[in-house]
Amino acid sequence: MDSLTIHFFVFRKRDIFFKEGITISDFMINEQIRDREVRLIGSNGEQLGIMSARDAMKIAREAELDLVKIAPTAKPPVCKIIDYGKYKYEMSRKEKEARRKQKIIEIKEVRLSPNIDENDLNTKISAARKFLQKGDKVKVTLRFRGREMAHVQKSKQILDVFAEKVADLAVVEKAPKLEGRQMIMFLTEKRQ
Repeated sequence: MDSLTIHFFVFRKRDIFFKEGITISDFMINEQIRDREVRLIGSNGEQLGIMSARDAMKIAREAELDLVKIAPTAKPPVCKIIDYGKYKYEMSRKEKEARRKQKIIEIKEVRLSPNIDENDLNTKISAARKFLQKGDKVKVTLRFRGREMAHVQKSKQILDVFAEKVADLAVVEKAPKLEGRQMIMFLTEKRQ
């Protein structure tokens, strides 16, 4: 029988954390902390100094709390004595609250042509007003086809009239600019 080679691979969790992307499960607690020295912060927020991880674990156990590595990239890493279950619960509540308060702003587009009629323009303006009242940004696009490119400067007046008619509700975030065969303008809701 031929000899079989058995390979064992050990994967360790990387100690790289990004300030924005730290999640609750990324924190190392108790026996997971294998550093030689750590800077210890007590349960009341007081600095207890630099000591070995074993001594820090011993202090945390005496207080019947958990030792949590809160700043792994610091030299030496910073650990804090806290009730991990309570801390985890509060962090998840804060994350949910932040997600709830977050407002997603969408960009709605209104397309115009250089030979648009007055009534059609008013219809497009009323649609843009509805978008702005909902809190969305509005991208106003004026498209040129064929020979219409010869009258670009005259057509800019259409965007100026558009901005003027929604001026009570919106402000021009990005002035009209020609990009290829279209002129684009961005409007946002006025801040009170």
